[in-house]
Amino acid sequence: MKGYYGSLRTLAIWVIPSTEHKFPAEHAVVQNCDALASILVAIRILYYHYQAVVYISSTPMDERRVVVTGLGAVTPLGVGVKETWTRLVAGECGVVSVAGESGFETMPSQVAGRVKGFDASQWVPKQDTSKTTPFMHYAYAAAQMALTDANWFPATDAQRHRSGVCVGSGIGCIDEIASTALSFHEKGLKRVSPFFVPRTLVNMAAGNLSIRHGFQGPNHSVSTACATGAHSIGDAFRFIQYGDADVMLAGGTEASITPLSFAGFCRAKSLVTKFNDRPEEACRPFDEDRDGFVMGEGAAVLLLEEFEHAKARGATMYAEVRGYGLTGDANHITSPPEDGNGAARAMKRALETAGMRPEDVDYVNAHATGTMLGDLAETRAIQSVFGPDSKVAVSSTKGAVGHLLGAAGAVEALFTLLAVHHDIIPPTLNLNKLGPEFTLNYVRGKESLRGNPVRAAVSNSFGFGGTNASLVFSKVN
Repeated sequence: MKGYYGSLRTLAIWVIPSTEHKFPAEHAVVQNCDALASILVAIRILYYHYQAVVYISSTPMDERRVVVTGLGAVTPLGVGVKETWTRLVAGECGVVSVAGESGFETMPSQVAGRVKGFDASQWVPKQDTSKTTPFMHYAYAAAQMALTDANWFPATDAQRHRSGVCVGSGIGCIDEIASTALSFHEKGLKRVSPFFVPRTLVNMAAGNLSIRHGFQGPNHSVSTACATGAHSIGDAFRFIQYGDADVMLAGGTEASITPLSFAGFCRAKSLVTKFNDRPEEACRPFDEDRDGFVMGEGAAVLLLEEFEHAKARGATMYAEVRGYGLTGDANHITSPPEDGNGAARAMKRALETAGMRPEDVDYVNAHATGTMLGDLAETRAIQSVFGPDSKVAVSSTKGAVGHLLGAAGAVEALFTLLAVHHDIIPPTLNLNKLGPEFTLNYVRGKESLRGNPVRAAVSNSFGFGGTNASLVFSKVN
């Protein structure tokens, strides 16, 4: 040890070969130690003589870069990334009418971003069918796409131990719970499936993917309402930065187009009701005539990989994950603060962790769902971070797919990094009329913005309970 100073429980130390860092607090920090002896000496002195808590990090987290090497998606625009992205940038819409479908007849809202053309049997092993539910099926498909795209199929224990999963869902399978509760009430214990619990647990999308692919690294699941997908990617990003894994499947999944889900959000007056006869015009982020959100379903899974690991095997790198910020509003169970300060702090923190300035960002993929309060609060948040006269391009892709709840952040992160990769910014559908405070540089209409480099982009996701997440993606340098 080079030295230490201070009194009991107020100690700062630095250990060779570290750069000198002082931490005057009740914790002593030993950083960047590559000699076991130094660590053991530090622990002995600090713990036995000073009863101090020791935190050890073997590598600084900013030395482990994280890139995206595989993509998978199941969305209202298509099954697969290519079809989804092609239709998105062409200004097409996947929102359809559910009028006339069983259980939806009395719903005030009768439009949805529904997945079409999906055959679970193509993606889910037969032996898993009875143990899984639709939100898991979408995750199976998106994960398989991402792994195939990245060509990552670990063959050794060492590779499997360094590969993990972080996939979440907002509401999982509410209808499975409701139908089982009804069967139990009417017909008793024997009508409850032995697979009832694993079919409904939110973490079983991640759990099944870990089992299916033999990934034995971090097995983690996030459920933070509509910020789930973004938090999943951000947490997986940190797992790799911190050295817990080299490869992570990360994303969100949701199969939410059910009468019970609709009933809950309709009773909360969250869903759009004025455009039932014009489903493609129903989702209107930032528009003066917005009337609530359109519920969507689907999944997106990214394969995140440590940069040197990806480089060594010659993997395609779509973009680099540069920053992650997460905050809480502490305001209301469903409504953001009017000034959007929680969202603003999430964006600022994401930029801080990325080591970037607002002027380094060319695009913001907004959370904007089409609600009166939320879209205005986010506009104010973006203005506070980037400036009221900023030329940063802003769009909400929910106009094309609806709001995928727990999958939204993952799907929109995929759109954001593809915008960076292709230098194409997708438009905000149905944004025809702006209110007086909506002064940002919105990409409107059905035409994508092309021709200018997209060096870096921010993806925002916010959820009930006042939970906020922002991700920063950039080109890989």
